[in-house]
Order: sequence, then C-alpha cells, then structure tokens
Amino acid sequence: MKRPSITTETGRYYLTDRIREEVDFRSTRQSLGIPPPPVQKPAPPGRRLIRLPDRETWSIPPCDLQNAMAARRSRRQFTGAALSLDEIAFLLWATQGVRAVLHAAAVLRTVPSAGCRHSFETYLAVLRIEGLERGIYRYLPMDHALVLVREVEKLPERLIAATHGQEFAGRSAVTLLWTAVPERMEWRYGEASYKVIALDAGHVCQNLYLACEAIGAGTCAIAAYNQTLVDELLGVDGYDEFGIYLAPVGKVAAER
Repeated sequence: MKRPSITTETGRYYLTDRIREEVDFRSTRQSLGIPPPPVQKPAPPGRRLIRLPDRETWSIPPCDLQNAMAARRSRRQFTGAALSLDEIAFLLWATQGVRAVLHAAAVLRTVPSAGCRHSFETYLAVLRIEGLERGIYRYLPMDHALVLVREVEKLPERLIAATHGQEFAGRSAVTLLWTAVPERMEWRYGEASYKVIALDAGHVCQNLYLACEAIGAGTCAIAAYNQTLVDELLGVDGYDEFGIYLAPVGKVAAER
C-alpha cells in the first residue's frame, strides 16, 4: 500500500473536527440506503465455537469502581500464572460485550462507540489460559464465544518482535489485539470516521484496565508496534482490517 503524504498540519487537522463540516452526509452509504456491514466477522466455516461463561455463571469477585480507578496503572510485570476461562470471559465482556441488539445497525455494548458503530474485532494471543491451547483466537461478541483462528509456532517471540522488542508482550497470559474494520464507521460517517475510531479504541482499553483490577491482573496498552508483523500474525489484509491497539494481560503480585 502506497504511503499517503502527511504533514504536521494535516495530522493536526484530522485531530480536530473540521472534517465533519466538509463531509456530504447525504452521500454516505447509510444515506444512500446501502445496508450496513456486519457487526461481527463470521467464524470461519467448520470451526467450533468455544462458548464462554457469562454473568450468570462466571465466578468473578465484586470490585469497587472507585478503588479500581485509584489503583489502575500500567503493569508490565506478570507472575506467570494462568487466567481462568471465567476471567477471560469477564475481560472480553467488559471490553466488547453486547448489552442489547436494537437493529442491524445498532448494537449496544459495554463500551461507547461513535454512532454505535463499534469498528473493532478482538483477537487473543493465548499463552496461558486454562482450557485453551496456545494460539490466535477471535472473540465473537454476538455469541459470547471464541473461535480458534490459527496455531502459531514461537508465539511469544512473534509477539515480542511485533511490538518492537517489548518483552512483556510475550510474557503475558494473553495479549489482546484489536483490529479496526473502517467500513463499519465509514458507512455512517464517511471521511469523518478516522478520528472517532481512534477515540473508540481508548474507550475499549480503559475498560480493560479497570476490569483487570477486579481479577488481580494488570495490563499495559501498546500503540508502538510493527504494523506488518501484527497484521501477518492475525492473518488480516492490512487495509480493510488492520491491527490498531494491543494490550498484554497477566496476573500481578499482590501489593503491600
């Protein structure tokens, strides 16, 4: 893909909301009556879905929000303990869980999203989760289930290489990797989509930080990564879907 020209001026321009004043919203695919893109990528044909525990069945201790916010910080040191299936189910629900389906173009989740468009897919590089083999999985929020995408040799080493040598990415119990599917946002907002996609990624990861506090785990978001290596690891094309944010998660030692 050819690198577009960008300057400090254009970069700052797209961080403002001036572009919204220039978009002809009458010409967006939504305004033209084109059906919205699917809210979730389908599972690969023939793949078994791994159903996850839900709020009615998982064993997650209550967590005081005020204490979680006060304790929240980036953590790069993990104990090496595995996460339980209950715990990863809770983290996935906290970051992309479905609360209600209003119609084909609006699904309410546990995080906000511009226009309720939710541009992200959640992948998991699983290293130590009870009951799961190592590999790359994808979360299906509409089903509250996982699907195995691919097995990967030397997965810790590939995670470290993909994050420019940040070793904690390969020492986690699991690293969450979010991809953006821009078409979902472009359907409604056209050229005004890109700023809000970036904002939405922050909403998702902050929920992860707080949810980690409830289970004695920690995370540190990673925005510095090798785009090509991340996209290759996940098996996405790098244009219609591409990695946008990463977050290694692991158990942390109790603080005194």
